[in-house]
Amino acid sequence: MTEIAEFEVSDLFDDLLDRVERGGELVITRHGKPVARLTPLAENFDRAAAIEAVARLRESRKGVTLGGISIRELIDEGRR
Repeated sequence: MTEIAEFEVSDLFDDLLDRVERGGELVITRHGKPVARLTPLAENFDRAAAIEAVARLRESRKGVTLGGISIRELIDEGRR
């Protein structure tokens, strides 16, 4: 990931868009601190594949236990 200062963005905007279009990612900084990220749009999002992945995750957790300890007990123990 490339960082670029705010004042450079306007001069290089066309070149920066070309880089992002080719898959690059840029972080825009102001006074050395990151303030924005320029990334390509995810046009190829496959909703069916995402739903299938969630179903596989849910299926893989079946039968997994916490050794007889409930989630509530773990949460309460962390609060002590």
